[in-house]
Amino acid sequence: MADSNVTSLFRSTAAHSPSMAALARESDGTGPVDFCIPCNPYFPTPAMFDEMAARLREIITYYPSSADTITAELCNLLQLPPQCVAMGNGSTELITWIDHLMVRESLAIPVPTFGRWTDQPMETGKRVDMFPLQESNGFALDLTQYAEFIRKRNTKVAVICNPNNPDGGFIHKQALVQFMDSMADLDLIVIDESFLEFADAEVEPSVVQEAMIRPNVVVLRSLGKNFGLHGIRFGYLVANPALAGRIRSMLPKWNLNAFAEHVVFILKEHGAEYAQSLQQVRRDRLDMASHLSALPGLTVYPSQGNFLFVRLPVGAEGTVVRDRMLTEHRILVRECGNKIGSSSRFLRLVVRPQTDVRRLVSGMEQVLYGTRRGAAVPELSTGTNYSSGTAAVDRLVGATNGAGMQNLAAQALGTGTSGAPTPMPVPAAAQIQPQPQPVPMQVPPPQQPQPQPQFQPMVAAAQVQQMPMTGMADHQSNGVGMPMQLPQQAPQQMPPQQQPYGVPAPAPMPPQGPTPTGVPARNGLTAAQVRGATSPNGMQNLAPAPATGWPNAQSWPNAAGMGQTG
Repeated sequence: MADSNVTSLFRSTAAHSPSMAALARESDGTGPVDFCIPCNPYFPTPAMFDEMAARLREIITYYPSSADTITAELCNLLQLPPQCVAMGNGSTELITWIDHLMVRESLAIPVPTFGRWTDQPMETGKRVDMFPLQESNGFALDLTQYAEFIRKRNTKVAVICNPNNPDGGFIHKQALVQFMDSMADLDLIVIDESFLEFADAEVEPSVVQEAMIRPNVVVLRSLGKNFGLHGIRFGYLVANPALAGRIRSMLPKWNLNAFAEHVVFILKEHGAEYAQSLQQVRRDRLDMASHLSALPGLTVYPSQGNFLFVRLPVGAEGTVVRDRMLTEHRILVRECGNKIGSSSRFLRLVVRPQTDVRRLVSGMEQVLYGTRRGAAVPELSTGTNYSSGTAAVDRLVGATNGAGMQNLAAQALGTGTSGAPTPMPVPAAAQIQPQPQPVPMQVPPPQQPQPQPQFQPMVAAAQVQQMPMTGMADHQSNGVGMPMQLPQQAPQQMPPQQQPYGVPAPAPMPPQGPTPTGVPARNGLTAAQVRGATSPNGMQNLAPAPATGWPNAQSWPNAAGMGQTG
């Protein structure tokens, strides 16, 4: 693969990397060794792939069952009440609907993180309050400081990714529950557990049980990542019946494809293989971290995901490393320069089998040090406009004071509707910061298994009500979400005749201020109602939900995707 082709592929995509299909088309038809896409390399098993291949024509010829049918089967496997679950065509579809239906005006998110949690609400005109994770602290999230940040900004929605992407940072369940208790008056709290099944720091780390009995909590789960099937595009969320039903009501009847249905219905036969695949990934993560930590100047951060966040040696430029690894060694790595809160000095490397890791380490040694071990590759020369997406994104955030904008993609590229470059100021956050000392790799000690909590009775789904839409949020944050004092101004609405085509006029803002304790947020249910103390209509008509846990603990992991630690 020629260098020019690599450059063209990365510059022509709006995503962080070209797809594996695009890379394969530019080569001999086979893609590179993939250390970029966080996928389980051990599941499905070869036998499962053979079985799916044998039934390929049958699977893709006919319509799948309805989403309700597929969701019911998944809930039977997970032992979750169907009224508390909504399945989507990938977690990004669910993030999109969460933003449209439940994010009223502002959203807080630690950065760096998964890009859709920053980009999606900005694209719909919401204010995004970005809480910067500190490199000097190993990118660990301090929940106390995060809560204070949310209160100071008066943010309405809080998001936590656990483990976080790209650094793999992990928050223990008890700490998350305490955070949810302290934020009970927010419109919504989202706990994104897309990578939680690869964690081993805690036996029962998921907060899905808490989500179902709380008025304002949604837990997002991925299936493509942990099942090794990104191409199928399926995921699900768990919440109380009112919140889950609200999302379900907006999804198409056939939003899940026939491959997703086939996989969901055969999973019950392969629980043992799935559990073994997770344990193997955890072992590989420790082995891979050990090998990478031996490279001079390379910092490896503690991770509970199926990936490792690494800082390149001083002087190394991530895009150069990425391109040379691909062209010279046919290895695809994730350069993190386009992640807000990160830079081109960081890579996210997916955990893979030991044979692939040895090839990765060998290639990194040659690219980073050449014949002189310890001499890092130089940064790109002055004048190159291709080094990283960080500057473009930071310019956008700085120019909008952290508020959302329409036409985000064009703005991020620095062009207006005419295509002419639009200069944007670079905020102070984009300036070079002093380099902290590396954070040592730590291996968490094994913990004793905890007893599986039992679910309380649960009400049926409440009526879905539409939430009022808002226009552009007030511009009160800077590039990293820090407070900024601005004069108070009354919101102005655009006259109907001047409203851009296809953009709805802003609706009147609902009453401001925190939701009183015990009052459901956005037409949800209080915890007392869900637990059975009361019901929305004052009648005791609550139906018991199925017990939690997986059908057979000996052959299939529990609802958090966790078997024994390993």
